[in-house]
Amino acid sequence: MADRPTAAELVEAVAEFLAGEVLPAATDHRLKFRTLVALNALGIAVRELQAGAVPEEDLPALAARIRAGEVEEQTLPLLKEHVAAKLRISNPAYLERYE
Repeated sequence: MADRPTAAELVEAVAEFLAGEVLPAATDHRLKFRTLVALNALGIAVRELQAGAVPEEDLPALAARIRAGEVEEQTLPLLKEHVAAKLRISNPAYLERYE
């Protein structure tokens, strides 16, 4: 496997191509919309690649403990960090409004 370009760099290059050449030349509204959707998906992919693996507690087990009333002191901070980690990948602008 080659060191360069990295997976994130490849995805960014495709996004730059779509944003710089395909989107401005698109005259069909459906194609513009689908290109914007693709750009958004590529942005999520880049952020996920850059973030690496997000450590997750066994969420179903955590949910079961919460439903059973077994809420430990560190539960809320754990859940907040879990949601923040997901938002850093899927929609960082949304998270920035609350930080």
